[in-house]
Amino acid sequence: MTQTLLKPLTFDEFIDWYPENSQNRYELHNGTIIEMPKAPGEYSEVAGFLVAEFNFEIRRLELPYFVPKECVVKADNGLSGYEPDAIVLNRQGTDSEPRSKKESILTMGSFVRLVVEVVSTN
Repeated sequence: MTQTLLKPLTFDEFIDWYPENSQNRYELHNGTIIEMPKAPGEYSEVAGFLVAEFNFEIRRLELPYFVPKECVVKADNGLSGYEPDAIVLNRQGTDSEPRSKKESILTMGSFVRLVVEVVSTN
């Protein structure tokens, strides 16, 4: 579902709009809200495998990193926000992120170590 708007939404307007306890996922692409479809099985398998491997390496190397279950990442343009398939964060930097503790919203990229988006060949 694409929602047609007269003016592009900002990231903050998108977050204010985002329905609580929604069974659907949404992203903001250049000011337009996009409903994201459920991932097919192979896609979920790849994303799950990557998250498991990242966690394994974080523990093995004793890094101060973690992989959150979910979050929304604000893009540099201020008109986009994404729910990545996997993201690796530096635990030591998250205290400076104003919205991460209450809302799982990341607006600064200084402590993001890796963002992964699994895509299909179609």
